Amino acid sequence: MTAPAHLLAHGVGSQHDLPLSPFYAYAGAFAALFVSFLALGLLWSSSRFRGDRAGRPLPAALQRLADAPATRTALRLIGAAAGLAVLLHLLLGPDDPDRNPAPGAIYVLLWVGLVPASLLLGPIWRLLNPLRTLHALLPAPRAPRPVPAGLGIRPAAAGLLLFAWLELAAPDPASTTTLLAFLAVLTATGLLGAARHGPDWFAHADPFEAYSSLLARLSPLGRRADGRLVLRSPFDSLDSTPQTPGLVATVCVLLGSTAYDGISDNPRWVTTLQTSALGPTLTATLGLLAAVALVAVLYALCAGTLRLMTRTLTHPLTSFAHSLLPIALGYLAAHYFTLFVTEGPRTVMMAAGTDNAPAPAPPLSPGGLATLQVAAIVTGHVLGVVAAHDRSVRLFPPARAVAGQLPLFALMIAYTLGGIGLLIA
Repeated sequence: MTAPAHLLAHGVGSQHDLPLSPFYAYAGAFAALFVSFLALGLLWSSSRFRGDRAGRPLPAALQRLADAPATRTALRLIGAAAGLAVLLHLLLGPDDPDRNPAPGAIYVLLWVGLVPASLLLGPIWRLLNPLRTLHALLPAPRAPRPVPAGLGIRPAAAGLLLFAWLELAAPDPASTTTLLAFLAVLTATGLLGAARHGPDWFAHADPFEAYSSLLARLSPLGRRADGRLVLRSPFDSLDSTPQTPGLVATVCVLLGSTAYDGISDNPRWVTTLQTSALGPTLTATLGLLAAVALVAVLYALCAGTLRLMTRTLTHPLTSFAHSLLPIALGYLAAHYFTLFVTEGPRTVMMAAGTDNAPAPAPPLSPGGLATLQVAAIVTGHVLGVVAAHDRSVRLFPPARAVAGQLPLFALMIAYTLGGIGLLIA
């Protein structure tokens, strides 16, 4: 039996019957956060992360291989071939996600698959991005204009929000027409911007490139400021996250859209969608925007409280935004693990020519899945607490370093309880 088509558009499907005790889930999460916060306050009095100055250099031969033009060309060809295959399936294949691998390739192999790929290999989409390859084949502008300094990655945040709407609120997200329209918008935005600003535009505007680059901040593989390929603590890589405009918006979209994905299959919300006078699409759109806005408002309140507590912190919004990335990763792992390990292989089998390929059985029992999901969320928040603490002892005077974290700690608790509540509500 094939998997229901709606799984391609709504994460892991129903999670609300998981065999999970709310008391033990909430108590365990709170205890983990409290103990980590207390231990850091007592034992961690100075900053230990060195950002892009840290790392153990990898062998020079490995760096030469990674930087070789042949390697870069091969990766671009792989990305271009995969992109062309998806496009042909959308144009020529059946409008049925149970028989056409293109929706699974976009929603599962690309969106979810970029998570482990970026964690293992770094910002891999920058090398695979077929739009960069297509732009390189077009005539280059004689004098590309620099990307405005204040733009940051705000266009990428908007693109991620559009993709989240496509996945979670569009009337028919797995339709070939819907996906072709999205790819047309993505291609036009990318190529027109690159025609004006050169290839640097993709780092600012391509949603999947920004997504992969941020996730790669938690990879042990990275580059120092001098360009040397190194192995380093993911905390050092996370600490080197640029405080670019749009960083907060991008992370809030990731957190808010994943939170809404958890809400979207709640029976009460499904009933609301079916009975709303506004119609299901508009209601789902408002729900998605409300989830993203709630995440953003809570973080803005936290940043405002930090500003009131210390006048020396000039950029409270972006100074601690990097600490939200482990939380986003934990949410992504909790919500999309089952989707990736079941629908991913089925999509590959369909692409290889197997019609009506069955999805493999989930590798974990319901109890094991519940444990993995809670562990992913709690671990992400604990890592966020560690990242925030190290930044706090660097930015605040010693007497205020722990107190300055209290708003962030309260925010972490709120996000944690909300994330677990989405699993068991």
